[in-house]
Amino acid sequence: MTTPLSLPTRRSPYLLPPEELGEFIGGPRYRGDQLREWLYSTPVVEPAEMTNLPKDVREKMAGSLWPFTIETEQVADDGATRKWLFRLPDGPAIEAVVMGYPDRTTLCISSQAGCALGCTFCATGQFGFERNLDAGEIVAQLQWVEAQLAIAPLSIGPDHVTNMVFMGMGEPLANYPRLREALRRIIEVKGMSPRRITVSTVGMVPGMRMLADEPWRVNLAVSLHAADDELRSGLVPLNDRYPLADVEDAARNYFEKTGRRVSIEWTLIDGVNDTLDQAALLAPVARRLGAHVNLIPMNPTPLTEDQPSSDDAVRRFRDRLTSLGVNATIRTIRGQEIDAACGQLRARADA
Repeated sequence: MTTPLSLPTRRSPYLLPPEELGEFIGGPRYRGDQLREWLYSTPVVEPAEMTNLPKDVREKMAGSLWPFTIETEQVADDGATRKWLFRLPDGPAIEAVVMGYPDRTTLCISSQAGCALGCTFCATGQFGFERNLDAGEIVAQLQWVEAQLAIAPLSIGPDHVTNMVFMGMGEPLANYPRLREALRRIIEVKGMSPRRITVSTVGMVPGMRMLADEPWRVNLAVSLHAADDELRSGLVPLNDRYPLADVEDAARNYFEKTGRRVSIEWTLIDGVNDTLDQAALLAPVARRLGAHVNLIPMNPTPLTEDQPSSDDAVRRFRDRLTSLGVNATIRTIRGQEIDAACGQLRARADA
């Protein structure tokens, strides 16, 4: 005789480790395996679509499959970019954006609601920190987008997420235990290659060192934004705790332990960090690390007067790096008509 199937009410199964889904759903063990398949391998928008689960189980999960509600969806770039604002049950909002390219579909997700680090040019940092995201809230962003792409693919690119970046709201390495569990589920349960995952940090040195010791060789992107400590501390207050030399040492350690070269992210701000002098200071750091530099024109945000560098200034900065032996590219800005930068959609929604 099998145990009657029962579920707690109003709790998303994503908030549990995959190994506990059998206990969550009750009944025979294989029911937990079936639910795990739906959550991580073939995600669907509604529990009613989980056709091999009993009707009463599907009904009890109705309205509680996802650990957030969808408040806003925006579409840009002729259907090649989509962005969502998710509202968490306790009030905070987070964002995710998916972008299609001819050879890949890249998802950018959030790891925290808000951010405590206060980078001056970042919309997320301008409204402060609310809380860390649970591992399930991180993973559910990916799976929600997978379910949406299965219904309506982007106008360009594969019909599923091929690459993902932790470059949305929050500092991933400041939420390390939950980030780690999210990576475990995405890599070991869902089956995404770690080579297609990038974790971004503004220089959380202890987290960089812990990530280097993990079994998954994900990509690491380090957001420098300035190549001397005085300027960087003005843009990225965390630099007072972990100055450039410490960040570079942790990046070198990451490469030596994982074999994965780091990339350097550099948001270009008009008249602030787009000078040829800054390029000359950045070049030896990039060469020592063997790093590729991604140049990102700043997205204007409501609480700062800083403006993006001009196209000419961006090109001059890139050309100076190239002349100094550094591989550098200018990142194409996507979704400008839909509050592109992380935190902008939320700032508009909460205004």
